Amino acid sequence: MSGTRDPIGRRTVLGAALATGGALAATGTAAAATPKRPRPLETSYTVKSAALAKGLYQVAHSARNEVLWVTSSVGFPPVTQSRLLKVDPRTLELLDAYTPPLTDPATGALEAVYGVTVDDVHNTVWVTATLNNALAVYSQSTGRHLATVPGVKHPRDVAVDLARGVAWCSALEEGSIVAFDLRTYQEKQRVTVEGAWPTGLAVNPYTGHVYAADLAKGRLIEVTPGSAEPKLLPAGQGSIDVCLSADGRTAYTANQASGSVSVVDLASAQVQREIPTGAGTLAVATDVCTGNVYAVNKDAGTTTILDPRTGTVLASLATGANTDHVVLAHGTAYVVDKAAVGAQALDSIHRIRPAR
Repeated sequence: MSGTRDPIGRRTVLGAALATGGALAATGTAAAATPKRPRPLETSYTVKSAALAKGLYQVAHSARNEVLWVTSSVGFPPVTQSRLLKVDPRTLELLDAYTPPLTDPATGALEAVYGVTVDDVHNTVWVTATLNNALAVYSQSTGRHLATVPGVKHPRDVAVDLARGVAWCSALEEGSIVAFDLRTYQEKQRVTVEGAWPTGLAVNPYTGHVYAADLAKGRLIEVTPGSAEPKLLPAGQGSIDVCLSADGRTAYTANQASGSVSVVDLASAQVQREIPTGAGTLAVATDVCTGNVYAVNKDAGTTTILDPRTGTVLASLATGANTDHVVLAHGTAYVVDKAAVGAQALDSIHRIRPAR
């Protein structure tokens, strides 16, 4: 994909055929002698794609405002091109874009944005200002930069626990998982695991437990609110992201090194199964409506949809070279890629829906 293609494209993919490498069957009325079989649930998906901006990283969904928030940053330090993008989830059109504060007038460096999540209670967006060893907070209503929250070394991801009023972030270079108050931005808790590289995060909204994928050790770090003693759980090779089942009893990890998703029973601390998904699995998200998991595979340029209870791959959909991140909202997945090649090319956002 590139900026030279149609800005918005739509296609329907039969996921079961793609997943098994089979040919797509022609549609039509079945012959009288052939019994008509019901279509398997969610084996067909529609994918709508739109060129959005250069340097896309992550995407978050605001239920309060029914918008998507997407981070974009281009190049290496000093990063002079970075924006927080507000996107319409229905049309995938860019509604607005906000430029982070200038941090170095001499070089033009900005407080570039990377990881992203939303706080729909306080109507804010939290992002990782990774290169500045900080988090940053923006207003959802105006896009105004509200605060820079320092004190975390190379924050990779940020996740919100609304019930307990905290934002958790993973500080990769110091092996820490850190919580900040959503209202005051003050640090509330910090747990450090020696030798760990915490990356993707997931919060159990019922218990407040937070789970961090440990890229260095291929495991999960479980942090209990108010406790300084983490629990270490097995995951998969190169685990870089994590999401939870709707009931919070199972974790699913994106294993970048092995191109797979691990299904981890949290009570027994055991990996129940590992499901191949595609080269360079980078991010995962759960569809709470169906229990299916969406995994994006950076090297393969695909998004894999799987049933983690059976280990069945339901679909493998093309979503652009260097597919980077995924979020689920109301049974719809939103995926961003880094497919842009050339000065004028743009990275894309993709919307995936089951075809009913």
